[in-house]
Amino acid sequence: MKKYSLLFLLCMICIVPASMAQGSDSIPRKKYTTARLKGVPIVLDGIPSEETWNGVEWGGDFTQWQPAEGKPPSQPTRFKILYDDRFLYIAYDCIDKAADSIDKRMGRRDAFPGDFVEINIDSYHDKRTAFSFTLSVSGVRGDEFVSNDGDNWDENWNPIWYAKTHIHKGGWTAEVKIPLSQLRYGNEKDKVWGIQIMRRIFRKEERSTWQFIPQNSGVWVSRFGELHGLKDIPFHRQVEIAPYVTVQADKYKKEAGNPFADGFDAKLTGGLDGKVAVTNDLILDFTINPDFGQVEADPSQVRIDGFQNFFSERRPFFIESSNIFDYQITGSAAGGDYDSDLLFYSRRIGSSPHGYPNTNSGEYVKYPQNTSILGAAKFSGKTKKGWSIGVLESVTEREKATIDDHGKRRKELVEPFTNYFVGRLQKDINKGNTVIGGIFTAVNREHGLDDILHRSAYSGGIDFLHFWKRRTWYIRGNFIYSRVNGSKEAILNTQTTFEHLFQRSGAKEVSVDSSRTSLTGTGGTFRIGKSGGKAGKMGQVLRFETGVTLRSPELELNDMGFMLTANEINHWTWIGLHYQRPFSMFRNARLNYNHWFRWDYGGQLLYEQYNFNSHATFRNNWQSGTGVTWNPYDVSNNALRGAGSMRRPPGIGWTYYVNSDYRKKVYGQVNLFKWWGFDNSMIINSAGLTVNIVPFNALNISIGANYNRNWRRQDQYVSQVAYNGTNRTIVGEVDQTTVRFTGRLTYNLTPDLTIQYYGQPFITRPKYNHFAWVSNALTKDLDDRFTRFTPNQISFNNGTYFVDENGDGNTDYSFAKPDFNFVQFRSNLVVRWEYRPGSEFYLVWSQGNTSDAYDELDTPIFSSLFNNAFSGSNNRNIFLLKFTYRFLR
Repeated sequence: MKKYSLLFLLCMICIVPASMAQGSDSIPRKKYTTARLKGVPIVLDGIPSEETWNGVEWGGDFTQWQPAEGKPPSQPTRFKILYDDRFLYIAYDCIDKAADSIDKRMGRRDAFPGDFVEINIDSYHDKRTAFSFTLSVSGVRGDEFVSNDGDNWDENWNPIWYAKTHIHKGGWTAEVKIPLSQLRYGNEKDKVWGIQIMRRIFRKEERSTWQFIPQNSGVWVSRFGELHGLKDIPFHRQVEIAPYVTVQADKYKKEAGNPFADGFDAKLTGGLDGKVAVTNDLILDFTINPDFGQVEADPSQVRIDGFQNFFSERRPFFIESSNIFDYQITGSAAGGDYDSDLLFYSRRIGSSPHGYPNTNSGEYVKYPQNTSILGAAKFSGKTKKGWSIGVLESVTEREKATIDDHGKRRKELVEPFTNYFVGRLQKDINKGNTVIGGIFTAVNREHGLDDILHRSAYSGGIDFLHFWKRRTWYIRGNFIYSRVNGSKEAILNTQTTFEHLFQRSGAKEVSVDSSRTSLTGTGGTFRIGKSGGKAGKMGQVLRFETGVTLRSPELELNDMGFMLTANEINHWTWIGLHYQRPFSMFRNARLNYNHWFRWDYGGQLLYEQYNFNSHATFRNNWQSGTGVTWNPYDVSNNALRGAGSMRRPPGIGWTYYVNSDYRKKVYGQVNLFKWWGFDNSMIINSAGLTVNIVPFNALNISIGANYNRNWRRQDQYVSQVAYNGTNRTIVGEVDQTTVRFTGRLTYNLTPDLTIQYYGQPFITRPKYNHFAWVSNALTKDLDDRFTRFTPNQISFNNGTYFVDENGDGNTDYSFAKPDFNFVQFRSNLVVRWEYRPGSEFYLVWSQGNTSDAYDELDTPIFSSLFNNAFSGSNNRNIFLLKFTYRFLR
């Protein structure tokens, strides 16, 4: 370990002086003075022609942000801002000498299509957060909540606001009306807000801003200009109540003899969503009996490496303001799957039940697909004194499966009544240059399924962030803690699960204790980095981040959070040289270096990897990038599922992508990846192609195809069997092919009435061969790690392999054939109409088909995909109507 620690120190010594040489420019902060609306009310028609608008001056003098940073924009932009007791009014004048070239393409809300203008409002004036309102010339609205000084843009925030646009021969104009109830602000008599206005000219991919903020600054909200003149704005107690009614019909294959599968189900449900402003800057969101039937289906995923799948959150209640509860153990620079480790993973709430009933032959089961959410509440906001507060609590129903035995029915518990809680608190100090915070999560379950589930699970953390040198340098870190409590059986199960594997042979730092009723773990992340600074002559800026992450062996987050594995110490360093101004043939370019090292808590080196990658945007708006990764050393503590650590083959990988100009009516993307394992030990080939077609402004079609082949010569885990009083770990060669096609369509009848389609046929097929048992998993030579069965030792019959290892003519052990053919098709067709602000009507058709062609291994893979994905035998069609009406106060 000493040589790797020395390497880390040498990298730090080289990085820090080079970075400290960078300075920062001082740019004057602009000010705009607004006035209270007087006289004739504003009629929102997109034409700021009312006399009332003459009460304030035009603001302007924009500066180009991209591509020619710091230069005058090709077309000027002006704006005016007024207010009254209820609304903030904004007028835009987007002058364009080539008005016939204005791009008017449309899209769903938050798609940000074509030419647009945007205002960011830091109404807290905390210089870290802002509310963003974007308006396309086509009338499509977009809105985001900005946090972490521009590092996080949450487009799931959906406030109620109004806007109209108008195109004329000299360009286009717009009027915007934002209810003050949608903003958060203090109770000062005279208010100062931070604002930034950006215009995009799509045909040039040019962006200009009112307050110039150099890209090399590495910040955003903290450099906004200021809005003055706001006086005596009253507090608006935002109250929004949105009851909903859903009618759903499910049509599926009828199963003879199964009383629960007659081919058709129907239900009528209702619920309530609400939003109440408790104070000027704190708001309560709640939902009762929520329904998320309009949400797009998850993409198909199948893993054979043992790690759990991560699915992003798609349910509106949980994704809005989710940035408040985002608490990662690592950050973006750490790379790989480890970005997914979270203390709060909202998909745990309402997930599939954990238990399954005990059944006998001939019995039928009605099993709930998801745990019902009885209700949830979320309290969030930020006070004028710099306190950010987030509290979320949810309760899920006790779920039971119904078992039918020739007309006699019984019920068995498959998920206990459960309470979920997460609380987040942060405090800004020194104008947001220092931030300290903490988080606490809790899961409490009633008795039931005590042999497999924890009775309670808690986690918490404290974190800090400090900026200096005009926020271009930062140091940040967190410390986390977890504790799970339960029966001896449940805690033993946790000790031996894939994430922990305390039974792993040769592990000095862990051991199984079957008498324990709790586990306590710790972890954390510490990093230092530079996000900006003074640019060089070619606009180049040096950035870097380096850090370390720890996860102790007993750390357990998967009741409320998401954790791939414990018992690791990870170090990473990233250095980037970014050219942000046009030069030669480039609009911008980036060069990056990364390295990663990993150890377990026993001091064993697990992983060593180096990467160099480059990316460029060309003057014709094409984009391309390539990278090379070298992995000289890799040991997995998880691959053998507890049988011991195993050395994985070293190798080298190459990646490449090219994107054509997305301003065109037809554009595409190509992605290629190739990995070579040394000594002919593994091969990964991956290719992806996506074509986007915009036949006319209201229609966008996307068709994508992805192909992946993963071949490993010998080290894919298959099974564990008993032999002569010991365990044999069986491995094999695997050749896995995965193909998916993805189609999307968005058609705008109006900016508020859209038709969207998503469909994805998917197939994955791992085929195994050349089985062996693990004999010396850590030796350097791959062939010496395993003892391959001879043809005389292994035979196959009726889905099972039989092994006569000692050659005495009798079967010593057996294992099931691991090959499978998984075919699935998922699709959604959604008609969404926002018939009044905040009130929506949905018409949804969802289709799912998981084929029973599990053993169809010899059919060509594309034939198997198309023969089974669209066959009607296992189709399940769900038709849903959802109607919401939002009452505003």
